[in-house]
Amino acid sequence: MLPEPPSVRLTSETWESLFRAQVTVMRRLRKDPAFRQLAIGEYDVLFNLSRCSTGWTRLNELNAHLLISQPSLSRMVDRLEAKGLVMRRPSETDQRGVEVALTDEGRALQRSIGTAHVQRIQEVLGPVLSSEELEQLRFLTEKITQAMEQRP
Repeated sequence: MLPEPPSVRLTSETWESLFRAQVTVMRRLRKDPAFRQLAIGEYDVLFNLSRCSTGWTRLNELNAHLLISQPSLSRMVDRLEAKGLVMRRPSETDQRGVEVALTDEGRALQRSIGTAHVQRIQEVLGPVLSSEELEQLRFLTEKITQAMEQRP
């Protein structure tokens, strides 16, 4: 026998709670002095580029990890390229596509900001949730992400 699905109300209230928690934490993190050098959204681009196994990724693949539109990402990459933090090239497999990678300066800045950012996340969440609660939260958010990625 399958468990009874949750009520619409519980689902809605849980989503609202998750969303409000994320907004509250992000507001606190945006105040981090590390983001005086680079906006948190720009840092997010550098962070996602730092996770690319080959160093290069297509703009549309990068965009799949961000909460901005493709045109907004293109403009952001323009700004990051002008700052010397990223470089682009035509895709090796599709000349219509564009690939992006970090420059050495971009990689160094991402590491510098990232070190401070991770410490700030620890300062914000560490006193609020136990290790077990953090593991449970990570499990649940990964479960949501995997389920959404499997659905059309």
